[in-house]
Amino acid sequence: MSHPKTARAWTYTNGYPHTLQQSTIPLPSQEEILPTPTQFLIRISSCALNPVDIQTQNLPNWNLPFTPLNYNTPKGTVMDFSGTVILSGSEVPFSPGDEIFGMTLAPYQPARGALAEYAVFDTKTCPAAKKPADWSFEQAAGVSLVYLTAKACIENIRPWMEKPSSSKRIAILGGSSSVGIYTTLLAKKEGWKIISSSSGKNKEFCLNELGADEHVDYTSQNVRENVEKFGPDAVVDCVGGKECIGLRTSKRYISIVGDKTGRTMMGGPYTYYDFLHPITAATQWIRWAKGEVGLGESYDVVILSPKKEWLEDATRTLRKEDIHIDSVHAFEDAKKAFERLNTGRAKGKVVIKVASKL
Repeated sequence: MSHPKTARAWTYTNGYPHTLQQSTIPLPSQEEILPTPTQFLIRISSCALNPVDIQTQNLPNWNLPFTPLNYNTPKGTVMDFSGTVILSGSEVPFSPGDEIFGMTLAPYQPARGALAEYAVFDTKTCPAAKKPADWSFEQAAGVSLVYLTAKACIENIRPWMEKPSSSKRIAILGGSSSVGIYTTLLAKKEGWKIISSSSGKNKEFCLNELGADEHVDYTSQNVRENVEKFGPDAVVDCVGGKECIGLRTSKRYISIVGDKTGRTMMGGPYTYYDFLHPITAATQWIRWAKGEVGLGESYDVVILSPKKEWLEDATRTLRKEDIHIDSVHAFEDAKKAFERLNTGRAKGKVVIKVASKL
């Protein structure tokens, strides 16, 4: 399958959102792509935004992997994608014409980010799977990062939930967030009881669509008091903060963002090394260490596991009705999509349709 020599892409230098701009980027030729057996070229159909796409745009170049140090070098952006394979190296498990979805861990060079008409990915840094026929490209684009994160959360708390003394009860803070949605769905498949926190407007969504057993409205109720009454064995925090740390019944507390609540700062284990906020970092380290020696609940800040097998598991586990999209934006309106994500009020994924105008 042939491909053009250039493509439209959104790139940035440093300092979201001021340097994010639509660009025309050169694409590598077939002779440049195929000698690396794990590389493949994909025509992007849709991509989906995550807070990390904003957070990495705020990081200096030396903090980003696979990135030149020149601050003025345009960089690609966005990790989650769906599309059609155009070229594939000899060790790539996909063939030209295959419709796939996945996420790249290294979007920072031009022609490597998913917010582009075409991109070159490497299976070493890009877990991907074939798209189920009944999933739209928009739905498929929104699965990878949040599903892999939710799956990591479930596997992380599993040893505590499977103890004979466990009541099989879990609290999910931020139940209507993208990660919260899949954590809820996966926890229900395990047969665990769930209390979910969100704003009141998402109460019915959390209870009736996702299947949470109880709900607490953080805008009008005391979250800690209600979660404490529920008595969870474990807490999965998708929003940040410290409100539910140290509950009487909780044996395991994990967070995907740490103590911070801002959306522009990096989350995950990065928060242990956030030297711009040393008190917060030190507090988390102390809390983790105390849990390790039995002086309180076990605590950690976790990140996704980029396992291709887990994405393949998603194609068997998720129905298309389980994939929730907040909004779909045209390629030309990428900045509006980032603005929507940055409100913190998206219920499901913010998706950009790349392949054609809406």
